[in-house]
Formats: sequence, structure tokens, C-alpha cells
Amino acid sequence: MDTDDQNHDPGRAPDPTEQPGTTGHADGGDAAGQPEATATIGAGDPRATMELLWGARPRPSRGPRPRLDAEAVAREAIALADEEGLAALSMRRLAARLGVTVMSLYTYVPGKAELVDLMLDRVLAGPDGPEPARTAPLHSDAGAAPDSGWRERLAAVARHEWELNLRHPWLLQVTTARPSLGPHVLDWYERALHAVDGVGLTEVEMDSVVDLVTNYVHGASRSAIAAADVDDRTGMTDDQWWQAVEPLLNEVWPVGRYPVADRVGPVVGELYGARIPPEQSFAFGLERLLDGVAALIEGQGREGAARG
Repeated sequence: MDTDDQNHDPGRAPDPTEQPGTTGHADGGDAAGQPEATATIGAGDPRATMELLWGARPRPSRGPRPRLDAEAVAREAIALADEEGLAALSMRRLAARLGVTVMSLYTYVPGKAELVDLMLDRVLAGPDGPEPARTAPLHSDAGAAPDSGWRERLAAVARHEWELNLRHPWLLQVTTARPSLGPHVLDWYERALHAVDGVGLTEVEMDSVVDLVTNYVHGASRSAIAAADVDDRTGMTDDQWWQAVEPLLNEVWPVGRYPVADRVGPVVGELYGARIPPEQSFAFGLERLLDGVAALIEGQGREGAARG
């Protein structure tokens, strides 16, 4: 790290996230197609992060008008991460793309850690970001039937997040054990909660359902991204791999040891070929998850009726 990388926010320790592929954590990192964690939400200075997210960062009152702003920096950072993965993002690379010095870049953002929080928030504000949150969520009157549109709304939330992850694989490289508290992330959270508002769930259950959906979508997205990347990484297609492996597998396959797999495998292979399409797997899993939420809602309804 050169001196330019450290000359920001006097009195603050150098930011370990400013080198490509590092976060100050032992998470590792990889290329754009492999969503290993390379950054952590909440790793930056809390005050600086919140000011950046909400546009409350003090602006210089003197001197020429800045040629950039934090939003422009975030857009360029998102473009870089889309192209090369989050591990490729550094303040030096970003400054070069924007045509400014590293020192001047710190005029607009405090450091990479805070910038990642801003990127995550602003990617949700783009043309593929969340719909505006409803200002008047639905609430069921006591004894009223639960809102029947929840399943469609929750499925839309899940599919939107799935599509967003596939467009921006680096989103899965960000550890979100701590929530991002920017306006657009909170818009998304409001919309997700609204999907299950008024259906008879408690507030804790509503939050848990949203968390369940997000965790499912993240796992399915990781699998889809890995599947899309495997041909390039191995140098052969799925069909080519199976053609090479199948005769070898037949030589060692113990007859009668795997009777259920003997029955299921050929049927699935005949239907889908070398690989079940990721979209098919995602849709199947999402429907089963929604079935589980429906069972929860119905159970709550029966309990409420019994109490009444």
C-alpha cells in the first residue's frame, strides 16, 4: 500500500480493506464467478458509514466544485465489481478508473469498507432495485381472514433478489451478518415485510420468514453462479465431463449397493440431461419454502380460532 492509500481521515488506522482481495478478515476471495466472502458489512467506521449512506457527509465549503460525488464513485465501484468481482476492488483501481488520485478519492468516500456498504445499498436503487415500499402496510382486523396475496408478493421478493444476485454476483461476496442500514436496503426490507403483513404472523415470525427467504435465495444463487462458471473453470462442458466419467463410473459401480440411486438417477438424467437447470431448482425450492410458510400461517389461524 503506497502512502496515498493511507492519507485519509487523520487519526484513523489504515483501512485493511483497501488492498485488492482483502478485508482484514480471513475470508479469502476469488474471481467474479465465485462468491466467496471478500468484504463485510459494518466493517467501516459507524458514523462515517451512516453519513455516507444517508448523504449527510460534510462537504467542503471552499475551493472549486468537486468533479465527482459519492454516488458517482459508488456507480463506478459497482461497475468494477460487476466486471471483475469484489476482490478486484481497491481504492487505487477505482481512482485510476475515475481519473483521480487516490488521495482525492477520499474526499468523496472515507474508505473501501464504507464504500462497500454504499455499493450494496445503491445497487438496490438502480433500475433493477426494489419497488417503492408501501407507506400503508396491510393489517388484518381481528377475526378477519388473512390476506391471500402474501404468497405472490413473497415469491416476487424472492425472485427479484435471485435476479439481482445473478446480475451482480459480487453481492454474494459481501458478508451481511450485520445489516446494511442504508435507505434502499431498508426499502427492500419494508417491501419484504409487507409481503407477509396482515396474514396472522407475529412481528418476530414476519422477520424470521424474510430471513428464511433471503437465506434460501442466497444459497440458490451461489449454486447457480457456480454452475454457470464451472465450464470455464474446468475447460469442459457438463456433457463432455459426463461422457468422460460415465464409462469409468460403470467400471466401479457396485451393482445393488445404491438401489434408489439406480432408479432415480437415470430418470432425472433422461429428463434434464447433464444438469438440472438452476432456475428449475430455484423454482422448486421456492415453492416448497412457500408451502412451509403457508403451513405456519394456517397453524396460526387455527390457534387464533381456538383461542377465540
